[in-house]
Amino acid sequence: MKRSLALLAASALALGGSFAAGPTVPQTVNDSVVTGDAMPRNLGEYGFFLDPAARLPSAALVPYELNTPLWSDGADKLRYLYVPEGAVIETDGDGLLQFPVGTAIIKTFAFGEGDDQRYIETRVLLNRADGWTALPYRWNEEQTQARLALAGARVPITTPDGEEISYRIPNKNQCKSCHSLDDAVLPIGPKARNMAPELLALLVADGRLAAMPQIPRALPSWSDEAASTEARARAYLDVNCAHCHQPGGGASNSGLDLRWEQDDLFALGVNKPPVAAGRGAGGLLVSVEPGDPDASILVHRMNSAEPGVAMPELGRSTIDHDAVTLMRDWITEMDQ
Repeated sequence: MKRSLALLAASALALGGSFAAGPTVPQTVNDSVVTGDAMPRNLGEYGFFLDPAARLPSAALVPYELNTPLWSDGADKLRYLYVPEGAVIETDGDGLLQFPVGTAIIKTFAFGEGDDQRYIETRVLLNRADGWTALPYRWNEEQTQARLALAGARVPITTPDGEEISYRIPNKNQCKSCHSLDDAVLPIGPKARNMAPELLALLVADGRLAAMPQIPRALPSWSDEAASTEARARAYLDVNCAHCHQPGGGASNSGLDLRWEQDDLFALGVNKPPVAAGRGAGGLLVSVEPGDPDASILVHRMNSAEPGVAMPELGRSTIDHDAVTLMRDWITEMDQ
């Protein structure tokens, strides 16, 4: 599973980088740091990357993408999965992934392109003996180091749409609020149904995944024009909203269940009045009014950046206009 350091050095040079052996550049992932009780102060302590700027991942990391990704103010995301040597990912009856202790899920948020690309934060999700731990790391201006940001932070950035915003790095408790299910921290994105079959097959061939998952309905790609409007809208809600809006989630008291596998239209918000009609409802009566997106609370809240109204509450300061258009199309197409 791991290539030699000589080959890694050659890869670094081929990419125009440099390779320097020494105590400041870990050569392999440090499993004791991943599974230990401490909260490392610097991202480099894990050994996930062979360079301080995190541009060259260890050969033990598997880069991956999602069919439908979580939207975060238009940020680019670099995703990596680490499974320790000899450990295997299992699947349950729903085709969901069950990661072994020692697994790390790494996600870097970046803005800009090419030489102007700037890392803002890297979040790590560590599967330790007592469960998952989520930790945020903030990148410095020099792009040479990411330090633990337990209290979160605000960083001025320009979005791909040209908006000037104060980007929010979540604090540790906010990480937990989104990743919590029945008071346990869990991964959100890397579910078998939201990953390309080619990637899953590669994990099986590499011995990191026990068997190819049986997935009754995979989430479509966000850019798949062949997928129906309903499928793309439901996939977006599953990825961006359902971690809170499901039984056991942080917003379970809303009565909404926006998971991909939910087929009850009322649970999805169709003709469903809000549990508490506050100002977030905008004076509207139901979450989803079939045929009328302007009368739907779901569209109203997605189309707002105002605190207390905007949904999702965390993870964005701007409006995902493409998603709002998609939701409007989906609701318009519904039978009245």
